[in-house]
Amino acid sequence: MNQKIREIAFDTETTGLDPAQGDRIIELGAVELINHIPTGRTFHTRINPGKPVSEATVRITGITDDDLKDCPPFEHPDVIDAFLSFIGDATLVAHNASFDRGFLNAELARCGRAPVPESRWVDTVAIARKRFPGAPANLDALCKRFDISLESRTFHGALLDSQLLASVYLELLGGRARAFSFEGTGGLEDGAVRPLARQRPQPLARSISADELAAHEELIEKLGAGAIWNVVL
Repeated sequence: MNQKIREIAFDTETTGLDPAQGDRIIELGAVELINHIPTGRTFHTRINPGKPVSEATVRITGITDDDLKDCPPFEHPDVIDAFLSFIGDATLVAHNASFDRGFLNAELARCGRAPVPESRWVDTVAIARKRFPGAPANLDALCKRFDISLESRTFHGALLDSQLLASVYLELLGGRARAFSFEGTGGLEDGAVRPLARQRPQPLARSISADELAAHEELIEKLGAGAIWNVVL
């Protein structure tokens, strides 16, 4: 039975840039991937950070203090418990993962919860820089490289960016060509057995004449033992 690979493409929006200085998460977005393909299951919530949102964050995300005043805090079960239940033990895929990991683990620490260890994270920035050295590795640049539409991205948003990230991640892993891979089940359910190809009841008739076959065999004989198919490499 083939084991399913479960990953979560994940993004945060925050009040600022440094959780060590008291900045907080204001939005979480996540997209479920099974065997590197989005399943359609997503997670999204906005969060009251208990502090003002920076002007830079408002410019980037369009999210204001008024937008967040009636949202639950991170420690509310609708946020922390729902999010941890959604991600389970999956690998988290993030763009510049150290940023999102730092904020998520800071929030978890405030709630007395265990951090998500670095071993569970995949950083798509690192993958992009390895594949395309010297090229821009931000999410917008990668979407343009892979012809992924940014039409709906007026502002940064955690769920939309997670969806874009899932598409970029697939492309970084091999893109649309993966659909032609013969690895894994090839779309069969777990435990299913691919049927053997049916054999022809009668061999196909030769499409060459007896004279053509004789001429071919004569040519093969002339080539002798030095023919390329007789050479051991």
